[in-house]
Amino acid sequence: MAKGKPKGQKGKKITLKIAKNSIRISFDGGRRLDLSKMGITTFPNCILKLADVDELDLSRNMLKKIPSSIQKFQKLRWLDLHSNQLEELPKEIGTLQNLFYLNICNNKLTTKNLPEELNLLKNLHILNLGLNCLDSIPTSLGALKELKEIGLFDNALTTIPNSVKKLPKLKKLNAKRNPFPDSAKQEEHADSIKRIERLYLVEEKDLCFSCLKMCQDERDKLNKLKNVTPSPSKKLSFPLLLTPNSSAKDNQEEWRLG
Repeated sequence: MAKGKPKGQKGKKITLKIAKNSIRISFDGGRRLDLSKMGITTFPNCILKLADVDELDLSRNMLKKIPSSIQKFQKLRWLDLHSNQLEELPKEIGTLQNLFYLNICNNKLTTKNLPEELNLLKNLHILNLGLNCLDSIPTSLGALKELKEIGLFDNALTTIPNSVKKLPKLKKLNAKRNPFPDSAKQEEHADSIKRIERLYLVEEKDLCFSCLKMCQDERDKLNKLKNVTPSPSKKLSFPLLLTPNSSAKDNQEEWRLG
């Protein structure tokens, strides 16, 4: 019996017909091309004929590369690439001037392979860089003045640049499970995020009386810390901060719900 050839990783072939049948109408009336969870290993060039869509979801596939032709999607407001095997992004992503939401969580991106052109996305409101291999955040991301939410969790960060922490409209920042130093620098980092700590809080209306009382007591303790110089060896505790799951879930919105 002849030996069969070893099978390589071969993803599903996406045809134009499949792509057209995958277009959905989003809640706000936009056209969403949903090709998530299809076992795609190579960017399907046929979808360039559908470049007038408002949203593109290629999440939970096995993509290693996004081509420069992504720039043809000039109407794109929503781009979801989470849970692939991306090691880099093309610089042409910076031409997507209408982009409002960009999720590249749970990939293999390094700081070196983050294109500088990300800072050209002037209309970007939500950016998720969690679960990657980033050891630093480019200070140039401070140019994203419309940014309101950013996920940096589960990386290899030791600091976050002031240009990002002090973005004028930033309301939600999740930097959990990074190796921030256990020194005064860690407390300095924690202090800088206090102004947006409520992003992790449960709404008071959703708490029972006993839980609400406990949270109020903890909040009072936290406020007292502002008038006390903490010991360098003592870590600040933030019991009110919710910790999201470190693994990527089907619903990637969970990382930013507060």
